Amino acid sequence: MPDWPSPERVASTPRPTPARKASDYFRLNLPRGGHQPAVGRFLIAAVVAIIASLAVCAAIVAIGVTIFPATAGYDHFRFLDYAKLTVPGVVCAAVSWPIVTLFSTQARRLFAWLTVVVTLGGMAPDLWILYRGAPPEAVLALVIMHLALAAVTYPALVYIAPQRRESSPRA
Repeated sequence: MPDWPSPERVASTPRPTPARKASDYFRLNLPRGGHQPAVGRFLIAAVVAIIASLAVCAAIVAIGVTIFPATAGYDHFRFLDYAKLTVPGVVCAAVSWPIVTLFSTQARRLFAWLTVVVTLGGMAPDLWILYRGAPPEAVLALVIMHLALAAVTYPALVYIAPQRRESSPRA
């Protein structure tokens, strides 16, 4: 005869809280160090992410101006204008990768979700300038830039500077 749990036993089993479910989903096991990416690889990944992000933004501006000639000369399409926002944003994303690895031995899922949330939040200024009268075609290019930055930065960090699987002995 199968060992069916009694109704009392089922009722006494605590249900996981939303915090516990989130912790399990994001695999938050708090390894406290030893699983961060190697420093050299991390620095290379950060530089690659910055350079690739600037290149992708330049390409999006060039394509946007080609498709929508009326956007030529738009203030936010000047290299220095978008570079002064892109570089600090990518640096913040890069610095956050080893921090996220402090919370999980399998941090890519959490970092992916954080990337989505920050990317969507980063579009708020785009919506604001659209509301204030910016050309919709130009704002579309800015939104595409945000998506492209996430598409470039996330893989650069997690694949060039992957999280270590095991703690390395400390000297």
